[in-house]
Amino acid sequence: MKKVEEELKKMSLTVTAPDVPALIERAMAENLVDVAYATVDSPVGPLLAASTPKGLVTLAYTEGRTDDVLERLSERVSPRVIEAPERLDDVRKQLDEYFEGRRTNFDLDIDWQLSSGFARKILRATARIPYGSLLTYRDIARKAGNEKASRAAGNALGSNSIPIVVPCHRVVRTGGGLGGYTGGLAKKEFLLGLEGALS
Repeated sequence: MKKVEEELKKMSLTVTAPDVPALIERAMAENLVDVAYATVDSPVGPLLAASTPKGLVTLAYTEGRTDDVLERLSERVSPRVIEAPERLDDVRKQLDEYFEGRRTNFDLDIDWQLSSGFARKILRATARIPYGSLLTYRDIARKAGNEKASRAAGNALGSNSIPIVVPCHRVVRTGGGLGGYTGGLAKKEFLLGLEGALS
């Protein structure tokens, strides 16, 4: 919100609390918002979902780091970031359905701009792993075009900016170990358990 307020000050507009909703509505109507975000409560902790006109760009485990996530979006996507939960209604609805066990596939547009090169290939391949299925780091590297790049696959998955929707939790070690996970192994185990993927 700071960045938006700074921009408004530059335009000599005064912001008072009652005016904020109208101001947000006006900013969106005039296409002055590049990134809309909302917080989402989930069984794996608080999440921050953010989208651009192209689609979902971030789904982050915040755990008290909301400002860090917003700063990263401001630096890497656009400084025009604003809290607009209604713009994320579909994302929040689909996440609720997933956690309730009523959704096995997300039907959301994805904005891939926070990844590039081989990492983007890894994440796109990961997005196609079916619900309840597991692949190894080697498998996902092969699907992205380089079977020998297991370590690079792990690095790409570790920097996945859209976990859960781009299901990096479905990628495990070749020997059967869970491997790492951005949100921590407890969250990975929960998600795999929810999907019935753990024996």
